[in-house]
Amino acid sequence: MNFFVPIIIIGVLLLITVLLLVIDTLIGNDADHTVTINDEQVIHVNAADTLLNTLNNEKIFLPSACGGKATCGACKFKLIDGGPEMSPVEAPLLSPEEQENNVRLACQTKVRSSMKIEVMRELLNAQEYSAKVTAIEDLTYDIKLVRLELIEPRTMDFKPGQYAQIRVPGMEIERAYSIASNPKHNNIIEFIIRLVPKGKATTFVHKALENNDDITITGPYGDFFLQEDSSRDIICIAGGSGKAPIRSILQVLKDQNMPRKVRYFFGARTQDDLYMTDEFKALEQEFPNFEYIPALSHADDDETWDGEKGLITEVVAKYYNDLSNQEAYLCGSPGMIDACIDVLTDKDLDESHIFYDKFS
Repeated sequence: MNFFVPIIIIGVLLLITVLLLVIDTLIGNDADHTVTINDEQVIHVNAADTLLNTLNNEKIFLPSACGGKATCGACKFKLIDGGPEMSPVEAPLLSPEEQENNVRLACQTKVRSSMKIEVMRELLNAQEYSAKVTAIEDLTYDIKLVRLELIEPRTMDFKPGQYAQIRVPGMEIERAYSIASNPKHNNIIEFIIRLVPKGKATTFVHKALENNDDITITGPYGDFFLQEDSSRDIICIAGGSGKAPIRSILQVLKDQNMPRKVRYFFGARTQDDLYMTDEFKALEQEFPNFEYIPALSHADDDETWDGEKGLITEVVAKYYNDLSNQEAYLCGSPGMIDACIDVLTDKDLDESHIFYDKFS
């Protein structure tokens, strides 16, 4: 084969790519479209961009933990009229039912024509906040507590269990973290953040973030939160940094004098992975309705540990026979959540009373 043939082919492909980008830009610059939200708000758009960026520019913040890279699947909306066809990138992140109902991802939907959309009303309450770091505390060898004071706006009204997103300075990424603090202190936001190997955001938090640093967050987000109108007894199950939303939920229940019986199962590998134990043991002493049950999955050779041993699902199963009159709050990895749901439903806990937040 002639040495220059591959070079010529590559050159032609690059030229085609550049021409497509130029055409896309020209089409976008000539655009004069509208986005109608919930039949109430109309946004005028005169440059083609993703719906996610278009909404962000109007201070409407949909959750997008992956920064618009179509990996988290959080920036969902319902397309009512107009808009492009669903892209192959979106489909794997949407259930068959969502696809049938024309649910889409805002990060993958280009605004090239006028469109009507529906957005969950609670998402319209999310705002962008400037904040200052007031404390960073090591909880374990790979978990930190980060405390922020909100500067502008001064307060965030969130439900116990919801999350916010941290914007990493200098990078086009945001990452979602459950809020670990009490909603009544709405000028203070606390996160419990575990270091993820090669994770850009968690590496920034663990290696670069310092006291008095300025930082931007958005929120609140999420439909995982305490059902305050319920009177059912509660089971909480978490592992790792999944302690964050459970802590927020328990602080609200503490303020209410723990009116419902609560058992909190926390799964860890070893004693080095346990944290805030004193806080929850103190809560246990204050309220007879509350019981904290940590369990270690790798404690067979630990002679100093006299608590529960084994997988957290095994421990939970040992404590219950009938869960038909309870409700559960779960936070952890997808695998842990799925295993817990299997155990709970086997004990007759209706899945409609199981609330969870999965994170990778």
